[in-house]
Amino acid sequence: MRLGVLDVGSNTVHLLIVDAHPGARPIPAASHKSVLRLMRHLEPDGSIAESGVAAILAAVTDAARVAAEAGIDELLPFATSAIREAANGEAVLALVERETGVRLEVLSGDDEARVTFLAVRRWYGWSAGRMLLFDIGGGSLEVAQGVDEIPDLARSLPLGAGRSTVAFLPDDPPTDDEVARLREHAAAVLRDAVSEFRALDAPDHVVGSSKTIRSLARLAGSSVSGFGPEQRSTLTLAGLDDWTPRLARIPADARPALPGITADRTFQIVAGAVVLAEAMRAFGVRQLEVSPWALREGLILRRLDRLE
Repeated sequence: MRLGVLDVGSNTVHLLIVDAHPGARPIPAASHKSVLRLMRHLEPDGSIAESGVAAILAAVTDAARVAAEAGIDELLPFATSAIREAANGEAVLALVERETGVRLEVLSGDDEARVTFLAVRRWYGWSAGRMLLFDIGGGSLEVAQGVDEIPDLARSLPLGAGRSTVAFLPDDPPTDDEVARLREHAAAVLRDAVSEFRALDAPDHVVGSSKTIRSLARLAGSSVSGFGPEQRSTLTLAGLDDWTPRLARIPADARPALPGITADRTFQIVAGAVVLAEAMRAFGVRQLEVSPWALREGLILRRLDRLE
């Protein structure tokens, strides 16, 4: 069957279309993306401004058209932290359904972490043992750990790359003091989370997922051969610490000239690097492996499991 997953996130609206059936690896057939940067469309009361609502409607309308033209059998539309936490989130969801016919499922932060963990577990398999996962979105950082397909512990923290940029890095490029304040804030938020995870056994394998982490790995990481044509991408804390100050000195419009830094992530990549480095430091992680699968793939796998 042909499935479409529509991800209405804090930074982008991304449609992924795959051909899939139970027991088989989903094969990407098409992809369509619109840049939102919703964190820049928030009012002081936490509601999404009219400009942001209009951008959501336009992006979802375009994605629905692409999905229909691709002949999908089913659309799995969902929204994450930007709409979930907005003061007018319920009204925006109702408007999207009324204007586009698309009813968005709102995932909680912990659900995001669990579904992403499922995707990463399926990618690496049981031989990966106990896994620790970091996933950085526009609005939140998800952390999960476990030995099965359902993590033993999953937490969502308000440390997304877009959120952190708007709150702590208003200048372009950011000042050293702004970066330092974000680093201190991230470390403080992570200290509380780490205390919960300390009760679990140490992980055998540490994984990062999301476009932000993949971008940072292309810039500051390395790749080694995997099975068949696959490349295993890794990222070290030392590499992040080396590149983050350099990234922070470069204006956003010049960053896409660097390897892995795309236009849709250029404004928030510094914040993403700071948050990931502090997460790795807080959990005592020196190196992680980068998963090509994340939340969208997890939703596809969950849907296929229900077909079985």
